Amino acid sequence: MGAASKSELPAVPVDYRTIDRVTGPLLFVREVANAAYGEIVEIQQPDGTRRQGQVLDSRNGLAIVQVFGPTMGMNLTGTSVKFLGEVARLAVSDEMLGRVFNGLGEPRDGGPKIVSDQRLEIVGNAMNPYSREEPSEFIQTGLSNIDVMNTLVRGQKLPIFSGAGLPHNQVAAQIVRQAKLRDSTETFGVVFAAMGITSEEANYFLKEFETTGALERTVVFLNLSSDPSMERVITPRMALTTAEYLAYEKGMHILVVLTDMTNYCEALREIASARDEVPGRRGYPGYLYTDLATLYERAGKIHGRKGSITQLPILTMPADDVTHPIPDLTGYITEGQIFASRDLQRRGVYPPIDVLSSLSRLMNQGIGKGRTREDHRGVADQLYASYATGKDQRALSAIVGEEALSATDRIYLRVADRFENEFVNQRPDEDRTIDESLAIAWDILSDLPDSELKRIKPEFVQKYRVPRVPASP
Repeated sequence: MGAASKSELPAVPVDYRTIDRVTGPLLFVREVANAAYGEIVEIQQPDGTRRQGQVLDSRNGLAIVQVFGPTMGMNLTGTSVKFLGEVARLAVSDEMLGRVFNGLGEPRDGGPKIVSDQRLEIVGNAMNPYSREEPSEFIQTGLSNIDVMNTLVRGQKLPIFSGAGLPHNQVAAQIVRQAKLRDSTETFGVVFAAMGITSEEANYFLKEFETTGALERTVVFLNLSSDPSMERVITPRMALTTAEYLAYEKGMHILVVLTDMTNYCEALREIASARDEVPGRRGYPGYLYTDLATLYERAGKIHGRKGSITQLPILTMPADDVTHPIPDLTGYITEGQIFASRDLQRRGVYPPIDVLSSLSRLMNQGIGKGRTREDHRGVADQLYASYATGKDQRALSAIVGEEALSATDRIYLRVADRFENEFVNQRPDEDRTIDESLAIAWDILSDLPDSELKRIKPEFVQKYRVPRVPASP
């Protein structure tokens, strides 16, 4: 059901004291005339404090209201609900850059509220497929394993699949600090939304953004684990509404980082359970796919508009299970995935990204001559093949011993080790250009004889190969 238009909403707010019951984060209000889906309500508690809420469902005079905050202390007779006659909106301005807000768009940094004539509905409008422009520009993150192997393209949605205890927050902060458009003077900004994170994690992000100067071009929305879980459903929509304003009204290129989408989905499951809905897979609501799509599909480029929105959602897979509904459905909607590897983390590799499990479906549209470099595609393919072969030789040598391998197999074994330790591994403050990343790749691939470089054009081998000094007899 879509949000109702203003003409369908009541013109004069009415106080209702007909609360039927309070169930977790939900209020059930009887005898409500024409409550609209998504309509914002104001709730006055018996002690005089006020909270906001939103209509989740309305049928036969019964309105189900989702409360943004705890329902402790609310009773059936002393609590009143006022239906305000409008859907959730966010005041937007370019002054939001450099600011920190809570999950409901209220200032968390002690600064003033955003005052603006433009107040946009946070639900947003679906982007017409015909008006979508094909993503084609390269975004440099400074991380070799993303820039070379799983390239992020402007207008793409590329999630990071991680697990509990893996440094996805550190990777996210590094991408926010380093992401840029290569050889471009176009305005670039970041909208960062965190859902259900701890105070320690929030302090880490804010410290990273402030000390590196990244906060000046970033809008931050923070929903802490101590904040109401219902707020987590609103937070990504606040962030994406801000991103759409900056991108399509101000002509900026925006990178949206959403972490952790698992906490968002848990909040959806909590709401569905409170509404006594029939559960789907593993207790999540049956509309989880549709709900996630309403967020992910707000990325892209529009014909005739200068700006763009690129999404980098981050989710932690429960029990590292990629078949779990959250990563499974996310993979259907988005254009690839970046996999964090627990094995690489144990071996001290940062960022622990497994390139063989990762994929960027739009990579070919953002690389090559004029975008990155002419040899990019061939180098990436050769690295994939060589690393996969080296890992096979590593498994074989564990059984028969390295001495039993041929000379070429031992070279592949060395290439795999160098790939992990020199190419994938880099410092958390190391910002590599695409040329620096490709130079490291060529230095590793040059260990192989020309006969093994089958995936790179001969002219590129001749042009970029790093010469090796023959070993003395």
